[in-house]
Amino acid sequence: MTLKPLAVALVALTLAACGSAPTKNKNPEGAMIFAEPELTPPFYALNPFNYDAPPPFEIDLQKAASQPVTKMEVNLASDPSKKMTLDVNRLIIPTVNSKVRSMKYAALAGDNEIDITEIDDFLQLVEGKARHYPPRFVQRQERKGFEAKLKEVTQQLDTLASKDNASFDVLIRAFKASVMARNLDLGSVYTTKSLTYAQRILKINQDDAEANFWFGFGLSEGGGQREAIPYLDKAMKAGVQEAYLSAANNYIAMEQKKSAINVLKNYKVKYPQEGEIADRLIQEIEKQGRWNVWQVLNPPKAS
Repeated sequence: MTLKPLAVALVALTLAACGSAPTKNKNPEGAMIFAEPELTPPFYALNPFNYDAPPPFEIDLQKAASQPVTKMEVNLASDPSKKMTLDVNRLIIPTVNSKVRSMKYAALAGDNEIDITEIDDFLQLVEGKARHYPPRFVQRQERKGFEAKLKEVTQQLDTLASKDNASFDVLIRAFKASVMARNLDLGSVYTTKSLTYAQRILKINQDDAEANFWFGFGLSEGGGQREAIPYLDKAMKAGVQEAYLSAANNYIAMEQKKSAINVLKNYKVKYPQEGEIADRLIQEIEKQGRWNVWQVLNPPKAS
C-alpha cells in the first residue's frame, strides 16, 4: 500500500505515541537516514461492495489522474509572498446544498467545496481496521495513532456536517467516521452522532446502498439486531457483498441459526468464489450455535 500524505502523518503520530525512535543508519557523509515503519495490512476488505474490485478511494484516484488537469498558480498559505503550481487533480466534493453524491476532479477546491483527498485516504485506512466491532489491530501503538488522527478528522467533518444544508457527501463521511470512532471506543457521543447522521442521510435518500449497509451493521453491532434487519436486507438487494456477512452475523447474535445459514447459502450462490468461506462459516455456526463471523474469518490477535 502506497503511503499518501495523511497516512504518513498517521505513521508520525504512531511513532510519537510509541515514544521510540525510527530505525536510523548513517550514509557515507554521516547524515542520519530514517526509515518509516510500514502500516500493517487491513483486516476488513477495503471494498465492501465487491471484494474483487479496488477500493473506492483508489478508483477515485484513478479517475482523477485520467482527467485533464487545469494547472493553477497559487500563493503559499505559509508564506503569501511565495507561489506554488498545482498540477495534480484532487478529489473535490461540495460542502452544502447537494443531496446527491457529487465528486469532481480539480487542482483546487472552490467556494463551498472541500478537497477531501486526504480525509478519504485516511478513512479507507481506518475502514480496514475498524469498520466492524471489535476493531482489529496487531500493534497497540498503531491503534493509538489511528485513534488520534480519527479524532481530528471527526472534528473537521462534524463542523461541516453541523450545517442544516450540509451536502450528502459530507454527511456520509461524517457518519462513517462516527461509526468507526464508536468502534474504537472513543466515546459514547459517537453512537449518538452516528445515529443522527444516518437519519439525516436516509431522509435524503432512503435507498442509498452504502448508508443502509453502514446503518444496518452499525445498529446490529450496537445491540439493535432486530432494527438492523430491514437495512441489511436493503443493502443485500442493492448488491453490497459484505451485507450478507453482516446479516449472517446479525442473525447469529439473535440466536437465529437457520436464518444465518440461509443468508450464507444465498451468499454462496451470489458469490461462488466465496463458497469455501461460506461453507466454513456454516460449519462453525452448526457446531457452535453462536459465533462471530469476523472471528471465524480471521481469529483475533493482540491489539
